[in-house]
Amino acid sequence: MKLYSYKELTQQKIEKLCSRQVEDDNLVFSRVENIIATVKTDGDAALLSYAEQFDKVKLSSLFIGKEELADLAKQIPSKVKSAIDVAYQNIYKFHEAQLKTEAKIETMAGVICWREARAIEKVGLYIPGGTAVLPSTFLMLGIPAKIAGCKEIVVCSPPQSDGKINTYIAYVSTLLNIEKVYLVGGAQAVGAMAFGTETIPKVDKIFGPGNRYVTEAKKLVQNTVAIDMPAGPSEVLVVADESANPAFVAADLLAQAEHGIDSQAVLVATSKQLITEVLSEVEKQLMNLPRKEIAAKAIENSYAVFTESLTEAMEFSNAYAPEHLILATENFESLIPQIINAGSVFLGNLTPESAGDYASGTNHTLPTSGFARAFSGVSVDTFLKKITFQHLSIQGLRNIGNTVEVLAEAEGLQAHKNAITIRLEKGIKSKEQR
Repeated sequence: MKLYSYKELTQQKIEKLCSRQVEDDNLVFSRVENIIATVKTDGDAALLSYAEQFDKVKLSSLFIGKEELADLAKQIPSKVKSAIDVAYQNIYKFHEAQLKTEAKIETMAGVICWREARAIEKVGLYIPGGTAVLPSTFLMLGIPAKIAGCKEIVVCSPPQSDGKINTYIAYVSTLLNIEKVYLVGGAQAVGAMAFGTETIPKVDKIFGPGNRYVTEAKKLVQNTVAIDMPAGPSEVLVVADESANPAFVAADLLAQAEHGIDSQAVLVATSKQLITEVLSEVEKQLMNLPRKEIAAKAIENSYAVFTESLTEAMEFSNAYAPEHLILATENFESLIPQIINAGSVFLGNLTPESAGDYASGTNHTLPTSGFARAFSGVSVDTFLKKITFQHLSIQGLRNIGNTVEVLAEAEGLQAHKNAITIRLEKGIKSKEQR
Protein backbone atom coordinates (compact mmCIF):
# COMPACT_ATOMS: atom_id res chain seq x y z
CA MET A 1 0.00 0.00 0.00
CA LYS A 2 1.26 3.47 -0.84
CA LEU A 3 1.38 6.09 1.92
CA TYR A 4 0.34 9.72 1.51
CA SER A 5 0.28 12.72 3.83
CA TYR A 6 -2.97 14.66 3.65
CA LYS A 7 -1.21 18.02 4.15
CA GLU A 8 0.92 17.38 1.06
CA LEU A 9 -1.97 16.42 -1.21
CA THR A 10 -3.23 19.02 -3.65
CA GLN A 11 -6.93 19.11 -4.52
CA GLN A 12 -6.07 17.62 -7.91
CA LYS A 13 -4.19 14.76 -6.28
CA ILE A 14 -7.06 14.07 -3.88
CA GLU A 15 -9.49 13.92 -6.79
CA LYS A 16 -7.20 11.48 -8.59
CA LEU A 17 -6.87 9.26 -5.51
CA CYS A 18 -10.65 9.23 -5.14
CA SER A 19 -11.39 8.59 -8.82
CA ARG A 20 -10.96 4.76 -8.85
CA GLN A 21 -9.70 5.08 -12.41
CA VAL A 22 -8.80 1.86 -14.18
CA GLU A 23 -6.67 1.90 -17.29
CA ASP A 24 -8.74 -0.50 -19.41
CA ASP A 25 -12.16 1.08 -18.84
CA ASN A 26 -12.62 1.63 -22.59
CA LEU A 27 -11.89 -2.03 -23.27
CA VAL A 28 -14.48 -3.12 -20.70
CA PHE A 29 -17.03 -0.76 -22.25
CA SER A 30 -16.55 -2.10 -25.78
CA ARG A 31 -16.75 -5.73 -24.65
CA VAL A 32 -19.89 -5.11 -22.62
CA GLU A 33 -21.49 -3.16 -25.45
CA ASN A 34 -20.93 -6.13 -27.76
CA ILE A 35 -22.32 -8.62 -25.23
CA ILE A 36 -25.47 -6.56 -24.66
CA ALA A 37 -26.07 -6.15 -28.40
CA THR A 38 -25.61 -9.90 -29.00
CA VAL A 39 -28.02 -10.87 -26.22
CA LYS A 40 -30.58 -8.39 -27.51
CA THR A 41 -30.36 -9.90 -31.00
CA ASP A 42 -29.78 -13.61 -30.35
CA GLY A 43 -31.56 -14.14 -27.01
CA ASP A 44 -31.18 -17.60 -25.46
CA ALA A 45 -28.66 -18.73 -28.06
CA ALA A 46 -26.31 -15.95 -26.97
CA LEU A 47 -26.75 -16.86 -23.30
CA LEU A 48 -25.94 -20.53 -23.93
CA SER A 49 -22.89 -19.55 -25.96
CA TYR A 50 -21.63 -17.17 -23.27
CA ALA A 51 -22.12 -19.84 -20.57
CA GLU A 52 -19.84 -22.13 -22.56
CA GLN A 53 -17.35 -19.32 -23.25
CA PHE A 54 -17.18 -17.63 -19.84
CA ASP A 55 -18.46 -20.21 -17.33
CA LYS A 56 -16.95 -23.23 -19.13
CA VAL A 57 -20.21 -25.17 -18.93
CA LYS A 58 -22.55 -26.51 -21.61
CA LEU A 59 -26.07 -25.94 -20.35
CA SER A 60 -29.06 -28.06 -21.28
CA SER A 61 -31.41 -25.54 -19.64
CA LEU A 62 -31.10 -21.88 -18.72
CA PHE A 63 -32.85 -22.27 -15.37
CA ILE A 64 -33.38 -24.48 -12.36
CA GLY A 65 -37.01 -24.90 -11.29
CA LYS A 66 -38.57 -24.86 -7.85
CA GLU A 67 -38.52 -28.62 -7.24
CA GLU A 68 -34.86 -29.00 -8.16
CA LEU A 69 -34.01 -25.94 -6.06
CA ALA A 70 -35.67 -27.62 -3.08
CA ASP A 71 -33.67 -30.82 -3.68
CA LEU A 72 -30.40 -28.88 -3.91
CA ALA A 73 -31.30 -26.94 -0.76
CA LYS A 74 -31.53 -30.17 1.23
CA GLN A 75 -27.78 -30.66 0.76
CA ILE A 76 -26.86 -27.53 2.72
CA PRO A 77 -24.73 -28.15 5.86
CA SER A 78 -26.77 -27.64 9.02
CA LYS A 79 -24.49 -24.96 10.49
CA VAL A 80 -24.69 -22.90 7.28
CA LYS A 81 -28.47 -23.34 7.21
CA SER A 82 -28.71 -22.06 10.81
CA ALA A 83 -26.48 -19.08 10.04
CA ILE A 84 -28.56 -18.16 6.98
CA ASP A 85 -31.72 -18.44 9.08
CA VAL A 86 -30.36 -15.98 11.67
CA ALA A 87 -29.24 -13.57 8.95
CA TYR A 88 -32.65 -13.85 7.26
CA GLN A 89 -34.47 -12.92 10.47
CA ASN A 90 -32.23 -9.91 11.20
CA ILE A 91 -32.36 -8.57 7.64
CA TYR A 92 -36.13 -9.08 7.50
CA LYS A 93 -36.65 -7.30 10.83
CA PHE A 94 -34.57 -4.27 9.79
CA HIS A 95 -36.20 -3.93 6.37
CA GLU A 96 -39.78 -4.58 7.50
CA ALA A 97 -39.52 -1.50 9.73
CA GLN A 98 -38.99 0.60 6.60
CA LEU A 99 -42.61 0.18 5.51
CA LYS A 100 -44.36 3.33 6.64
CA THR A 101 -47.64 4.93 5.61
CA GLU A 102 -47.39 8.65 4.92
CA ALA A 103 -49.96 11.02 6.35
CA LYS A 104 -52.36 13.02 4.19
CA ILE A 105 -51.48 16.71 4.15
CA GLU A 106 -53.99 19.55 3.82
CA THR A 107 -51.80 22.15 2.07
CA MET A 108 -54.65 24.68 2.28
CA ALA A 109 -58.29 24.38 3.30
CA GLY A 110 -59.97 21.86 1.00
CA VAL A 111 -56.77 20.78 -0.81
CA ILE A 112 -55.61 17.32 0.30
CA CYS A 113 -52.35 15.77 -0.98
CA TRP A 114 -50.64 12.48 -0.16
CA ARG A 115 -48.39 9.72 -1.44
CA GLU A 116 -48.91 5.97 -1.59
CA ALA A 117 -46.30 3.30 -2.29
CA ARG A 118 -46.70 0.66 -4.98
CA ALA A 119 -44.30 -2.20 -5.59
CA ILE A 120 -42.38 -2.37 -8.84
CA GLU A 121 -44.07 -5.31 -10.56
CA LYS A 122 -41.15 -7.06 -12.28
CA VAL A 123 -37.68 -6.91 -10.73
CA GLY A 124 -34.46 -8.63 -11.69
CA LEU A 125 -31.95 -9.70 -9.06
CA TYR A 126 -28.36 -10.33 -10.07
CA ILE A 127 -26.56 -12.63 -7.62
CA PRO A 128 -22.79 -12.75 -8.27
CA GLY A 129 -21.13 -16.14 -8.39
CA GLY A 130 -17.73 -15.69 -9.98
CA THR A 131 -14.76 -16.18 -7.66
CA ALA A 132 -17.13 -16.30 -4.65
CA VAL A 133 -20.72 -17.50 -4.23
CA LEU A 134 -22.81 -14.88 -2.41
CA PRO A 135 -26.02 -16.16 -0.80
CA SER A 136 -25.83 -13.07 1.43
CA THR A 137 -26.50 -10.88 -1.61
CA PHE A 138 -29.54 -13.02 -2.43
CA LEU A 139 -30.89 -12.30 1.06
CA MET A 140 -30.11 -8.58 0.77
CA LEU A 141 -32.04 -8.27 -2.48
CA GLY A 142 -34.73 -10.90 -2.13
CA ILE A 143 -35.98 -9.94 1.34
CA PRO A 144 -36.80 -6.26 0.58
CA ALA A 145 -38.30 -7.32 -2.77
CA LYS A 146 -40.65 -9.69 -0.94
CA ILE A 147 -41.49 -7.14 1.75
CA ALA A 148 -42.23 -4.53 -0.93
CA GLY A 149 -44.61 -6.95 -2.64
CA CYS A 150 -43.02 -7.28 -6.09
CA LYS A 151 -45.18 -9.62 -8.18
CA GLU A 152 -42.41 -11.16 -10.29
CA ILE A 153 -38.84 -11.68 -9.11
CA VAL A 154 -36.38 -12.80 -11.77
CA VAL A 155 -33.14 -14.18 -10.33
CA CYS A 156 -29.96 -14.61 -12.37
CA SER A 157 -26.76 -16.21 -11.08
CA PRO A 158 -23.82 -17.80 -12.92
CA PRO A 159 -23.84 -21.60 -13.17
CA GLN A 160 -21.25 -23.76 -11.45
CA SER A 161 -19.09 -26.18 -13.41
CA ASP A 162 -21.78 -28.87 -13.02
CA GLY A 163 -24.42 -26.64 -14.59
CA LYS A 164 -26.21 -26.16 -11.26
CA ILE A 165 -26.08 -23.54 -8.51
CA ASN A 166 -24.56 -23.66 -5.06
CA THR A 167 -26.67 -25.27 -2.34
CA TYR A 168 -26.56 -22.01 -0.36
CA ILE A 169 -28.18 -20.10 -3.21
CA ALA A 170 -30.73 -22.91 -3.56
CA TYR A 171 -31.60 -22.75 0.13
CA VAL A 172 -32.12 -18.98 0.06
CA SER A 173 -34.38 -19.42 -2.97
CA THR A 174 -36.59 -21.75 -0.91
CA LEU A 175 -36.72 -19.24 1.96
CA LEU A 176 -37.83 -16.55 -0.50
CA ASN A 177 -40.21 -18.87 -2.37
CA ILE A 178 -38.48 -18.20 -5.70
CA GLU A 179 -39.91 -20.12 -8.68
CA LYS A 180 -36.75 -20.27 -10.83
CA VAL A 181 -33.10 -19.32 -10.77
CA TYR A 182 -31.73 -18.51 -14.21
CA LEU A 183 -28.22 -19.80 -14.89
CA VAL A 184 -26.82 -16.63 -16.38
CA GLY A 185 -24.02 -14.39 -15.12
CA GLY A 186 -22.06 -11.31 -16.06
CA ALA A 187 -23.06 -8.59 -18.49
CA GLN A 188 -25.16 -11.11 -20.43
CA ALA A 189 -27.46 -11.55 -17.42
CA VAL A 190 -28.05 -7.81 -17.27
CA GLY A 191 -28.79 -7.74 -21.00
CA ALA A 192 -31.22 -10.65 -20.68
CA MET A 193 -33.19 -9.00 -17.88
CA ALA A 194 -33.17 -5.64 -19.65
CA PHE A 195 -34.46 -6.83 -23.03
CA GLY A 196 -35.89 -10.28 -22.31
CA THR A 197 -35.14 -13.50 -24.17
CA GLU A 198 -37.21 -16.55 -25.12
CA THR A 199 -36.69 -17.86 -21.56
CA ILE A 200 -35.88 -14.91 -19.33
CA PRO A 201 -38.60 -12.27 -18.81
CA LYS A 202 -37.91 -8.57 -19.31
CA VAL A 203 -37.99 -6.72 -15.99
CA ASP A 204 -38.74 -3.14 -14.95
CA LYS A 205 -35.69 -2.67 -12.71
CA ILE A 206 -32.40 -4.51 -12.20
CA PHE A 207 -30.73 -4.90 -8.81
CA GLY A 208 -27.46 -6.29 -7.59
CA PRO A 209 -23.71 -5.75 -7.38
CA GLY A 210 -21.14 -7.25 -9.67
CA ASN A 211 -17.75 -6.81 -11.26
CA ARG A 212 -16.86 -4.01 -13.67
CA TYR A 213 -18.56 -5.82 -16.55
CA VAL A 214 -21.85 -6.13 -14.67
CA THR A 215 -21.68 -2.50 -13.54
CA GLU A 216 -20.93 -1.27 -17.06
CA ALA A 217 -23.80 -3.36 -18.40
CA LYS A 218 -26.21 -1.80 -15.90
CA LYS A 219 -25.11 1.66 -16.99
CA LEU A 220 -25.59 0.77 -20.66
CA VAL A 221 -29.18 -0.51 -20.31
CA GLN A 222 -30.48 2.46 -18.30
CA ASN A 223 -32.36 3.84 -21.30
CA THR A 224 -34.36 0.60 -21.38
CA VAL A 225 -34.72 -0.41 -17.74
CA ALA A 226 -34.18 1.18 -14.33
CA ILE A 227 -31.27 0.09 -12.11
CA ASP A 228 -30.77 0.26 -8.37
CA MET A 229 -27.38 2.00 -8.58
CA PRO A 230 -23.94 1.59 -10.12
CA ALA A 231 -22.57 -1.04 -7.71
CA GLY A 232 -19.20 -2.27 -8.90
CA PRO A 233 -15.99 -3.47 -7.22
CA SER A 234 -16.23 -3.37 -3.44
CA GLU A 235 -14.37 -0.83 -1.30
CA VAL A 236 -13.79 0.18 2.30
CA LEU A 237 -12.33 3.26 3.96
CA VAL A 238 -11.19 2.97 7.58
CA VAL A 239 -10.77 6.11 9.66
CA ALA A 240 -8.58 5.21 12.63
CA ASP A 241 -6.97 6.97 15.58
CA GLU A 242 -4.60 5.86 18.35
CA SER A 243 -7.35 3.79 19.98
CA ALA A 244 -7.60 1.44 17.01
CA ASN A 245 -6.30 -2.11 17.17
CA PRO A 246 -3.88 -2.64 14.25
CA ALA A 247 -4.89 -6.30 13.87
CA PHE A 248 -8.58 -5.37 13.68
CA VAL A 249 -7.96 -2.66 11.08
CA ALA A 250 -5.79 -4.98 8.98
CA ALA A 251 -8.51 -7.63 9.05
CA ASP A 252 -11.07 -5.08 7.87
CA LEU A 253 -8.86 -3.97 4.98
CA LEU A 254 -8.24 -7.54 3.90
CA ALA A 255 -11.92 -8.46 4.22
CA GLN A 256 -12.58 -5.97 1.44
CA ALA A 257 -9.48 -6.84 -0.58
CA GLU A 258 -10.39 -10.52 -0.87
CA HIS A 259 -13.55 -9.67 -2.84
CA GLY A 260 -11.59 -9.16 -6.05
CA ILE A 261 -8.41 -7.79 -7.56
CA ASP A 262 -10.19 -4.53 -8.42
CA SER A 263 -11.47 -4.00 -4.86
CA GLN A 264 -9.95 -1.16 -2.86
CA ALA A 265 -9.08 -0.76 0.83
CA VAL A 266 -8.13 2.68 2.14
CA LEU A 267 -6.73 3.52 5.58
CA VAL A 268 -6.94 7.10 6.84
CA ALA A 269 -5.23 7.43 10.21
CA THR A 270 -4.06 10.11 12.62
CA SER A 271 -1.02 8.08 13.70
CA LYS A 272 1.98 7.15 11.53
CA GLN A 273 2.89 4.44 14.03
CA LEU A 274 -0.57 2.92 13.68
CA ILE A 275 -0.26 2.93 9.90
CA THR A 276 3.08 1.11 10.14
CA GLU A 277 1.63 -1.47 12.53
CA VAL A 278 -1.47 -1.99 10.36
CA LEU A 279 0.59 -2.53 7.21
CA SER A 280 2.72 -5.06 9.09
CA GLU A 281 -0.44 -6.86 10.22
CA VAL A 282 -1.79 -6.83 6.66
CA GLU A 283 1.31 -8.70 5.43
CA LYS A 284 1.10 -11.17 8.32
CA GLN A 285 -2.64 -11.93 7.94
CA LEU A 286 -2.47 -11.99 4.15
CA MET A 287 -0.27 -15.08 4.19
CA ASN A 288 -2.99 -17.14 5.86
CA LEU A 289 -5.83 -16.25 3.50
CA PRO A 290 -7.08 -18.85 0.99
CA ARG A 291 -7.68 -15.95 -1.44
CA LYS A 292 -4.34 -14.30 -0.71
CA GLU A 293 -3.40 -13.85 -4.37
CA ILE A 294 -6.60 -11.92 -5.06
CA ALA A 295 -6.31 -9.90 -1.85
CA ALA A 296 -2.65 -9.09 -2.50
CA LYS A 297 -3.43 -7.58 -5.91
CA ALA A 298 -6.20 -5.47 -4.39
CA ILE A 299 -3.86 -4.27 -1.64
CA GLU A 300 -1.34 -3.22 -4.31
CA ASN A 301 -4.00 -0.84 -5.67
CA SER A 302 -4.87 0.46 -2.20
CA TYR A 303 -3.26 3.11 -0.02
CA ALA A 304 -3.02 4.82 3.37
CA VAL A 305 -3.35 8.52 4.17
CA PHE A 306 -1.86 10.16 7.26
CA THR A 307 -3.89 13.06 8.65
CA GLU A 308 -3.08 15.30 11.59
CA SER A 309 -6.65 15.23 12.92
CA LEU A 310 -9.89 13.31 12.65
CA THR A 311 -11.44 16.38 11.05
CA GLU A 312 -8.96 16.06 8.18
CA ALA A 313 -9.67 12.33 8.06
CA MET A 314 -13.39 12.97 7.65
CA GLU A 315 -12.72 15.57 4.95
CA PHE A 316 -10.83 12.96 2.94
CA SER A 317 -13.50 10.33 3.61
CA ASN A 318 -16.25 12.61 2.30
CA ALA A 319 -14.18 13.33 -0.81
CA TYR A 320 -13.70 9.59 -1.38
CA ALA A 321 -17.39 8.76 -0.63
CA PRO A 322 -16.77 5.14 0.38
CA GLU A 323 -19.14 2.24 -0.06
CA HIS A 324 -18.21 1.10 3.46
CA LEU A 325 -16.91 3.50 6.11
CA ILE A 326 -15.45 2.15 9.36
CA LEU A 327 -14.83 4.58 12.21
CA ALA A 328 -12.17 2.72 14.23
CA THR A 329 -12.19 5.31 17.00
CA GLU A 330 -13.42 5.47 20.59
CA ASN A 331 -15.29 8.76 20.22
CA PHE A 332 -17.08 7.94 17.00
CA GLU A 333 -20.28 9.74 18.09
CA SER A 334 -18.69 13.14 17.52
CA LEU A 335 -17.75 12.12 13.96
CA ILE A 336 -21.22 11.00 12.88
CA PRO A 337 -22.48 14.54 12.10
CA GLN A 338 -19.41 15.05 9.89
CA ILE A 339 -20.31 12.13 7.60
CA ILE A 340 -21.73 13.46 4.34
CA ASN A 341 -20.93 10.75 1.79
CA ALA A 342 -20.95 7.03 2.66
CA GLY A 343 -22.92 3.94 1.73
CA SER A 344 -22.95 2.22 5.12
CA VAL A 345 -21.12 3.14 8.33
CA PHE A 346 -19.62 0.86 11.00
CA LEU A 347 -19.04 2.50 14.37
CA GLY A 348 -16.31 1.72 16.85
CA ASN A 349 -13.49 -0.79 17.19
CA LEU A 350 -15.78 -3.78 17.68
CA THR A 351 -17.96 -3.28 14.58
CA PRO A 352 -16.42 -4.96 11.52
CA GLU A 353 -17.84 -4.33 8.07
CA SER A 354 -18.42 -8.08 7.68
CA ALA A 355 -21.21 -7.86 10.29
CA GLY A 356 -23.20 -5.71 7.87
CA ASP A 357 -22.18 -7.88 4.94
CA TYR A 358 -23.93 -10.87 6.43
CA ALA A 359 -26.20 -10.60 9.40
CA SER A 360 -26.62 -7.36 11.37
CA GLY A 361 -29.69 -6.47 9.31
CA THR A 362 -28.60 -3.51 7.17
CA ASN A 363 -28.28 -3.98 3.42
CA HIS A 364 -24.89 -4.65 1.85
CA THR A 365 -25.86 -3.68 -1.71
CA LEU A 366 -24.33 -0.22 -1.71
CA PRO A 367 -23.09 2.50 -4.08
CA THR A 368 -19.42 2.26 -5.04
CA SER A 369 -16.93 4.33 -7.06
CA GLY A 370 -17.96 7.57 -5.37
CA PHE A 371 -21.65 7.18 -6.18
CA ALA A 372 -22.38 7.40 -2.44
CA ARG A 373 -22.39 11.15 -3.10
CA ALA A 374 -25.80 10.74 -4.71
CA PHE A 375 -27.09 7.19 -4.17
CA SER A 376 -28.35 5.28 -1.15
CA GLY A 377 -27.94 1.57 -0.55
CA VAL A 378 -30.72 -0.88 -1.39
CA SER A 379 -33.77 -0.78 0.88
CA VAL A 380 -37.46 -1.61 0.66
CA ASP A 381 -37.92 1.85 -0.89
CA THR A 382 -35.68 0.79 -3.77
CA PHE A 383 -38.33 -1.75 -4.78
CA LEU A 384 -41.17 0.75 -4.52
CA LYS A 385 -42.35 3.75 -6.44
CA LYS A 386 -44.34 6.53 -4.81
CA ILE A 387 -47.54 7.80 -6.45
CA THR A 388 -48.90 11.21 -5.46
CA PHE A 389 -52.61 11.86 -5.01
CA GLN A 390 -54.63 15.05 -4.56
CA HIS A 391 -58.28 15.89 -4.02
CA LEU A 392 -59.98 19.28 -4.12
CA SER A 393 -63.29 20.00 -2.45
CA ILE A 394 -65.45 22.98 -3.53
CA GLN A 395 -63.73 25.02 -0.83
CA GLY A 396 -60.33 23.83 -2.03
CA LEU A 397 -61.07 24.74 -5.64
CA ARG A 398 -62.13 28.23 -4.59
CA ASN A 399 -59.06 28.68 -2.41
CA ILE A 400 -56.48 27.51 -4.92
CA GLY A 401 -58.21 28.50 -8.15
CA ASN A 402 -56.97 32.07 -8.56
CA THR A 403 -53.37 31.07 -7.81
CA VAL A 404 -53.39 28.43 -10.56
CA GLU A 405 -55.13 30.76 -13.04
CA VAL A 406 -52.57 33.52 -12.52
CA LEU A 407 -49.58 31.18 -12.83
CA ALA A 408 -50.99 29.44 -15.93
CA GLU A 409 -51.65 32.78 -17.60
CA ALA A 410 -48.14 33.97 -16.72
CA GLU A 411 -46.72 30.92 -18.48
CA GLY A 412 -48.97 31.41 -21.50
CA LEU A 413 -50.81 28.13 -20.99
CA GLN A 414 -54.45 29.12 -21.49
CA ALA A 415 -55.86 25.59 -21.42
CA HIS A 416 -54.34 25.09 -17.99
CA LYS A 417 -56.11 28.24 -16.79
CA ASN A 418 -59.38 27.16 -18.45
CA ALA A 419 -59.35 23.84 -16.56
CA ILE A 420 -59.70 25.87 -13.37
CA THR A 421 -61.96 28.63 -14.72
CA ILE A 422 -64.59 26.28 -16.18
CA ARG A 423 -64.93 24.55 -12.84
CA LEU A 424 -65.17 27.81 -10.94
CA GLU A 425 -67.80 29.20 -13.33
CA LYS A 426 -69.84 26.09 -14.10
CA GLY A 427 -68.82 23.20 -11.93
CA ILE A 428 -69.42 24.83 -8.57
CA LYS A 429 -72.64 26.50 -9.69
CA SER A 430 -74.11 23.27 -11.05
CA LYS A 431 -73.18 21.44 -7.86
CA GLU A 432 -74.67 24.19 -5.70
CA GLN A 433 -77.89 24.13 -7.72
CA ARG A 434 -78.48 20.45 -7.08
